[in-house]
Amino acid sequence: MRAAQIALTALLICSLPALAQDRDHDRDHRDNGNHGNPHRYDPPSRGPKEYHGNPHQYDERHDFRDRDDHPNAPHVDGRRWVGHDTGRHDEHYRVERAWEHGRFDGGFGRDHRWRIEGGGPGRFWFNGWNWTIAPYDMGYVNDWYWDRDDVSIYQDPDHVGWYLAYNMRLGTYVHVMFMGR
Repeated sequence: MRAAQIALTALLICSLPALAQDRDHDRDHRDNGNHGNPHRYDPPSRGPKEYHGNPHQYDERHDFRDRDDHPNAPHVDGRRWVGHDTGRHDEHYRVERAWEHGRFDGGFGRDHRWRIEGGGPGRFWFNGWNWTIAPYDMGYVNDWYWDRDDVSIYQDPDHVGWYLAYNMRLGTYVHVMFMGR
């Protein structure tokens, strides 16, 4: 009987770290639409290619869901950057002084994952680098966590002065501008 009590006590002690996990973090992975698969939103291997088709113009009511289980926001479906088809001359992403705050040189793509450390859509930061969300994309970041979401940064081949921030928790992306260190 004493051996059974000791074994049960040891088992409980070993399971305490699992019980002490951040419940919000666990919920995020269960409820973010990836149906229990936390790897569904791995960052894309590369950014979008320059768009050469007929540019699409979107209004505030545009639905980006290309399938029922996809988000209603710009997102990546395999290698296709859904919503990145407005072309080089989209006035929403026109910048008077491109690279005014310098160029980001921290690394691009899937091999560079950055944890957002604070702020909000107007200014957020990670690793000492400051960013802002494009005004036209503000409606797509309402569910971002500004103190813990992981993002990868990609170069935008169509919109000079902008980068793309891919949110790994949500599988969505927005245009961001580098604001310096």
